Amino acid sequence: MSVHLLALRPEPGLAATLGKARDLGLAITGLPLSAIRPLAWDCPDPAGVDGLLIGSANAILHGGPELARLAAKPVFAVGEATAAAARAAGFTVALTGSGGLQGVLDAISAPCHLLRIAGEEHVPLSPPAGVTFAEVIAYRSEPLPLDPAAPLLASGEALVLLHSAATAAHFAAEVDRLGLPRETITLAALGPRIAAAAGEGWAAIHTSATPDERTLLQLAFDLCREARSIPPIPPRQP
Repeated sequence: MSVHLLALRPEPGLAATLGKARDLGLAITGLPLSAIRPLAWDCPDPAGVDGLLIGSANAILHGGPELARLAAKPVFAVGEATAAAARAAGFTVALTGSGGLQGVLDAISAPCHLLRIAGEEHVPLSPPAGVTFAEVIAYRSEPLPLDPAAPLLASGEALVLLHSAATAAHFAAEVDRLGLPRETITLAALGPRIAAAAGEGWAAIHTSATPDERTLLQLAFDLCREARSIPPIPPRQP
């Protein structure tokens, strides 16, 4: 059985995912199921901010002109892709996480007051004692139609990569709108919250062991290898 990956994240992350998957020898198609739109926000007094808490590269890429007022503040980034975007924009990265933004927050030494620059869809966080943060919303995700991927999804060979809960929920709604059978589509999600947002009724839902793309793509690689090892069912004889 052949398996073809379908990545649905917005640009510029989509291009990076496609490149990494192809480096692993995986067949993959990309379709952005959302577009990131910047939102206007007001920067608080930089003198009261000790650092920036960043859960997505989009906060840097779409943060707008107010980011310039915070250029001297260290960045606490959720993962390496977000850290790389921060460095490219001229920020100093103080900490790079690997297991979600809550883990980054838990590792920050008190006392510290942070500014979290987030999107409209974001995970709630609980700061440890002595650490506080204010929050601004700098971008939103605008949903796009799934129609171009309908033939692949109808083939029964698609393994869909889900990078966010908003994308997972929108994908499920689009599958139903197009009348595609959920029971022939397999999902691979970056985390349990994302998998839950997709709902039920799929052929299978697999969840990455850790919320980073390297682990997600390794999961996809293993699933593709497993599918290739299953012998095809011979046609029924008349």
